[in-house]
Amino acid sequence: MLLQQYRSLYRIRRVEEVIAAHYREQQMRCPVHLSIGQEAVAVGVCTQLHREDALFSGHRAHAHYLAKGGDLQALFAELYGKATGCCSGRGGSMHLIDLAVGFWGATPIVAGTVPLAVGVALAWQLQGRSGVSAVFIGDGAMEEGVVHESLNYAAQQQLAVLFICENNGYAVYTRLAGRQPPRQIHALAAAHGLTVAVADGNDVELVSQHSAAAVAAMRQGGGPQFLELTTHRWLEHCGPDDDDHLGYRQPGELAAWRERCPLALAAERLQVRDAVSEATLVQLRQQVEDEIAAALEAAQNAPEPDGCERLEHLYGE
Repeated sequence: MLLQQYRSLYRIRRVEEVIAAHYREQQMRCPVHLSIGQEAVAVGVCTQLHREDALFSGHRAHAHYLAKGGDLQALFAELYGKATGCCSGRGGSMHLIDLAVGFWGATPIVAGTVPLAVGVALAWQLQGRSGVSAVFIGDGAMEEGVVHESLNYAAQQQLAVLFICENNGYAVYTRLAGRQPPRQIHALAAAHGLTVAVADGNDVELVSQHSAAAVAAMRQGGGPQFLELTTHRWLEHCGPDDDDHLGYRQPGELAAWRERCPLALAAERLQVRDAVSEATLVQLRQQVEDEIAAALEAAQNAPEPDGCERLEHLYGE
């Protein structure tokens, strides 16, 4: 399991780094919010979800999309605005979807997908269907009223919704302490009646363990669950560059988080346990590099959208 998770961690990291490198060519004409440094949250949670479970995300969605099984070439193509993109080039980075693997969608509106995740869980409950509906949010989303309404309703109806809060400590450039009074985010969810857990979001095994417990409880009728996973993004809020020079972080804060790299932690554990050799890891990384290179080239060479189709998908049939 840890080897599979390491591969997913490495794959997401390299995809994001490739996006950052090519973004400067000005061919991806959409904003990008990268998850470099936060990969363990996506991988640890999605490891415990079934293909048919519903997953929602927000503006920082690449890692969630890939961890749930989203198509890599379709992701690249969407960033390039190509017809083969997962939204046919209409949505860009912040509007990803792949219903075939249970990725129900992402939106840049903060907390915009939270009530949608609750709605899916309610619909499935009314239909007598099993399955878990999960939604990723950031610490900033906890300041949106719709989140508290959704937490309350999910608890009242005992819906199988998993709320995952990636607490990276910042909303754009504002620290959590500058936006909220001294309190714990998970305590807010507990006050709404949810079962909560807190874990180091850079430790993929811990995230996986807590996610497994939460998902198992929901599948057994235990009602909604809330995970607060602490982590940190390494790059700027929006874009491919470093921004530590802006001074909004505490001195040394980014360096401390970089020392706790989720990939390095997972690789170290694999080697300490003698689970795999260094040669195996080198081979794994090369396979990932080859996959990314092929997907990127295919996306870059994909056809542009047909202008005649620009009015499709605007209204329901």
